[in-house]
Amino acid sequence: MAAPRNENIKTMILDAAESLLQQRSLSDISLAQIAETSGVSKGTLYYYYKNKNDILFDITDRYLRRQWEELIAWTENKEKDTSIHRLVKYVIERNVDASGIRLHLMDAALLGDETMRQKLMQRYQEFQALISQKIAERTDKVSADYITWLILTASDGIIVQKALHNEAFDIDAFIQQSAQYVKQLETQ
Repeated sequence: MAAPRNENIKTMILDAAESLLQQRSLSDISLAQIAETSGVSKGTLYYYYKNKNDILFDITDRYLRRQWEELIAWTENKEKDTSIHRLVKYVIERNVDASGIRLHLMDAALLGDETMRQKLMQRYQEFQALISQKIAERTDKVSADYITWLILTASDGIIVQKALHNEAFDIDAFIQQSAQYVKQLETQ
């Protein structure tokens, strides 16, 4: 039997870490636990990742890359209604769906990991530029940059409310209402 390829080993490590992160915080997980869960030796894990934050960033990067590709595919699908209000709804829903991983990344960045903060800011800027471009392709009646930052900050706020288990906050209703407000802006 052939040994797993490098990409497969990294995928195994990332999948294991992501699974563990769904159950507990990054600080409660050891590299040894990640190695054990992924089925690789600690030495193999250390060959690919020197620390947990590097693993967390690669998990987040994988998620963001997938989200990026899905957004492009969705906006380029001529059979779908990809108007600006639907775009707002689509992006917010996808951001909120992966709230757990984003919370871990924000936690590391906010608690003083400067490298993680810089990587997070770079990804925000890249994603902001893509969303803004997709909005600008659909309308010139609203500021694409403003709507994009509104989407991103609303997504982060929703993620926090979800993490707090705020039962007074109806996420689905908020997303629907946000899309409707943007739709009204389009028609003005």
